[in-house]
Amino acid sequence: MVRRNAKAAPKGKEEIKAMTDGSIGEFDEWTPAWREFEAHAPVKLRAIENERHFRAMVKFMDKLLNRIGDQEDHPLMGLLDIVTAFVHDYEERNVEIPDASPSAVLRFLMDQHGLRQADLADEFGSQSNVSEVLNGKREINARQARALAKRFGVSPAVFI
Repeated sequence: MVRRNAKAAPKGKEEIKAMTDGSIGEFDEWTPAWREFEAHAPVKLRAIENERHFRAMVKFMDKLLNRIGDQEDHPLMGLLDIVTAFVHDYEERNVEIPDASPSAVLRFLMDQHGLRQADLADEFGSQSNVSEVLNGKREINARQARALAKRFGVSPAVFI
């Protein structure tokens, strides 16, 4: 189990100084906590090495998104940020998203992530709305674009 220091967290200027001055603590103190964390993490939390690692990281990212939801102050938000950065970096280097319509981009991302229409019902309000978007009968609105961008770790602009 990872144990925290019992001292109270610094406040105000001290907290900002601690986050920016590079003297966050001794690396030797972090090593046991990091090893414990790695032993329980469902994926290697490092730069994505291959397609298999990418798929596992995306699956983990999706689970984090489902757990965190819209709670920007959720304790796991920092972990989601790290995982999203790894996914984004890999996609920038290895996945070419073609210049395409929002519905085509959505279909492409659904295929890449192994999703069905029903899996996106929460983002769209219903599975029938997903179907209408994919068939070109409905546009993706701004709220849906933000939700999809968060889910897939891309810019909302690809859906508008």
